Amino acid sequence: MSVIWTMIAKRLGLGLLTLFIISLIIFGATELLPGDLAKSILGQSATPETVAAFRRELGLDLPAHTRYLNWLFGALQGDFGTSLANKRPISDLIATRLGNTLFLALYAAAISVPLSLTLGVLAALYRNSIFDRAVNALALTSISFPEFFVAYILIFVLAQSGLFPSMAQVDARTGFAEMLYRTFLPALTLTLVVTAHMMRMTRAAIINLLASPYIEMARLKGIKPMRVILRHALPNALAPIITVVALNLAYLITGVVVVEVVFVYPGLGQLMVDSVAKRDFPVVQAVALIFAAAYVLLNLTADVLSTLSNPRLVHRK
Repeated sequence: MSVIWTMIAKRLGLGLLTLFIISLIIFGATELLPGDLAKSILGQSATPETVAAFRRELGLDLPAHTRYLNWLFGALQGDFGTSLANKRPISDLIATRLGNTLFLALYAAAISVPLSLTLGVLAALYRNSIFDRAVNALALTSISFPEFFVAYILIFVLAQSGLFPSMAQVDARTGFAEMLYRTFLPALTLTLVVTAHMMRMTRAAIINLLASPYIEMARLKGIKPMRVILRHALPNALAPIITVVALNLAYLITGVVVVEVVFVYPGLGQLMVDSVAKRDFPVVQAVALIFAAAYVLLNLTADVLSTLSNPRLVHRK
């Protein structure tokens, strides 16, 4: 297990270095945006004295590197500052939205992961059949469309008929069953987008192993094809499957921005878009850093699980 802990330490160090570089990019990108933040908030009629006082209040009169260090040390302590739009602590704004985004991502994952694994196994079992070709065609079709287009198609087909609401409006008083119902369309949109990638990777990994000698031996023993795949091929194909599942889970958390905006879902993606429109840059920086941290953490998880699923990496001797 020392190999695992060494790998985790290395990946964690690289992840922290990646987050540091991303934080520089996020802060630098907001700094390069045109216009004066103080003037845009106060309006064109503000006097120079008022603008200067407001800049001092926001800390915009400090050098860029000082403001970056203050923001970074505050973020490490869980303090992202105060929202410029409503003067509330950013941590409070994020806390109310983060749970909604995680719920939507887990909802979509609970549908897409079992569905993609099942379709991938069946497509490998009935390779080159009509079922295999139909599933691949549908997968390529769904993955070719952008998220907003898939969302609008689902709204036109399912929401216009009255089966599901076109806007996923939820709050703290919404019950679990009602929340599942209201968020079904955004979850289905994310499912259609990510299922194709996971399904095709599962199919390819299993088909690659079906030509192995031990699979041929299992077939010669008369073992049923489904048992050969589930008992012998699937466990040895877990490493690439786990990797692609973890990467798609990272996408479900970080790629919900467009879907949340289309369905007016009160998550981090909607908060980020609203903050960009209001030029509330501290909130934008905080949400972007959280998305980056989630992506790096899920990549680390994928590396660890892929290593644990491969005995040749765990026991190198």
